[in-house]
Amino acid sequence: MLINIRTSEENKPIVQELTRKLGLGTENVISRIAFSYSLSKNIKLNLATDLGDSKGKEYKDDILFGKYRDYYIALICQHYELYKTDKDIAKYIKMHIDHGLQLMNKLFEENKNYSGLDFLLENLESGIEKLEENQVSNDAIIFDEYTRKNRVLNKDYFIDSIKVLVGKSLEDEDIYFNLNDTSLHNNAHIAVAGNSGTGKTYFANSVLKQIVKETNGKVNFIFLDFKGITEEDEKKNNDFFTTTNCTLIKAPYKPFPVNPLSFIDIINEKNKIMGINKFVDIIASYSGIGKNQQQTLKDATKSVFAEIKGNEYPSFKEIYEKVVDLEGEKVSTLREILESLSELDLFEKESDLKNSFLNENYYLSLSGDLPRSVRFTSVFLIINYIYNTFMNMDNAPIEDNHQGMRYVLLIDEAHTIFKDKKSQDLLEKILREIRSKGVSVMLLSQGIEEFNQPSFDFSSMCETAFLFDIKDKTNLKMMQKFMGIGDKDALKLKASMEKIQKYQLVSNLKEFKVGELFKA
Repeated sequence: MLINIRTSEENKPIVQELTRKLGLGTENVISRIAFSYSLSKNIKLNLATDLGDSKGKEYKDDILFGKYRDYYIALICQHYELYKTDKDIAKYIKMHIDHGLQLMNKLFEENKNYSGLDFLLENLESGIEKLEENQVSNDAIIFDEYTRKNRVLNKDYFIDSIKVLVGKSLEDEDIYFNLNDTSLHNNAHIAVAGNSGTGKTYFANSVLKQIVKETNGKVNFIFLDFKGITEEDEKKNNDFFTTTNCTLIKAPYKPFPVNPLSFIDIINEKNKIMGINKFVDIIASYSGIGKNQQQTLKDATKSVFAEIKGNEYPSFKEIYEKVVDLEGEKVSTLREILESLSELDLFEKESDLKNSFLNENYYLSLSGDLPRSVRFTSVFLIINYIYNTFMNMDNAPIEDNHQGMRYVLLIDEAHTIFKDKKSQDLLEKILREIRSKGVSVMLLSQGIEEFNQPSFDFSSMCETAFLFDIKDKTNLKMMQKFMGIGDKDALKLKASMEKIQKYQLVSNLKEFKVGELFKA
């Protein structure tokens, strides 16, 4: 597709004058710059009202864009969501060249001492900053030494042996799991999979109860319940809540005791930008907002952070109100989710700057009546907050083959929460990095297929696996990969899963026989 473009009659002398004055190249180069400058303003022009006459300078596309023709066309296609063969591409390019020439002409008319080099350097720097701002990483935001001392209190750890009774053999012999024994286990992460009603939640609660008891309450936990606890289950688990001194928080009726925005560094400017980007990315990932709304959220969050004083942190309500100011009265997905997060009071407004909540036990139940996007966003804001907080702590030591332990992060419905590639990447990073801080991640799942990804060596990251009855128990290879066992033990695993009963399970425990049935 050949593209021939004529600027407007009004812009013919303007491009000639800018070429002479700026000294940045020939007229086609100035037109390229004008085109890019116009697009950088993020304005969408209208073919019906903004398309001018074609009585000015004529360009063929190979002259106008040289060897970068495809890149310039891609910019227009991206901006207007067009396919590369769209019949109106040339018209859109022409509109933005004309628009850019007008903008540049006005700029240089109003700033007589402003040179072409000044213009280039300023806009290139601005573009580079935008690119850096849009680079969102799953990495933790590591504070500088001063901020860490004032913001992050190292949580105490338990350094002795933690032995957990996980069940009995079919011959009624006790089976123990040495959670933090580094001579047996490379990490203390645990995966538990099984259909609803097989006993996996009871099993998980038993493990938590024993960890709290064995460590005299030094190792704390949070149980993230994505589907929400029923009144019946709440009564059934009364002993669990009492024994572990665990606070049940039923969202949205009681706020979780942290402000998840307080993981953002308010001292270091680069860290602040990275933190805001990560916050925007979490909101965007689980609400489906587009690029323009992401930018609105980013601008609103930056603006609110710029207005805070001292060690204060903004609330979701303040960010919501700033978004309303920026967007006006129009309804948007962004406004809906921020309105839900602020009106439902899911989080405390005050910041827990000493992270005292990590010294308590919590069961966070997210009601199934909450919008799915709100539940996803809330879970990942909390996971990110906990991950970021622990990554700013000193490593927990290893003494006499025992890893010092601080915390258990239990995530229910893991098969739902970590379904997409982006969240799986975050899970892999957390599993790999947080273990040195004395944190055990415990994942409860109804299925195992989400953890069997070609790019994710799940069994090495989450070493100890417990498998109750599952739907797809005929897929031996998938079960092998989930449990990290080879062909040697595969036949035993297959035979066990064929005859597995309720409250029975298999494991890859080094303290027991791999793949052999036992009772929870």
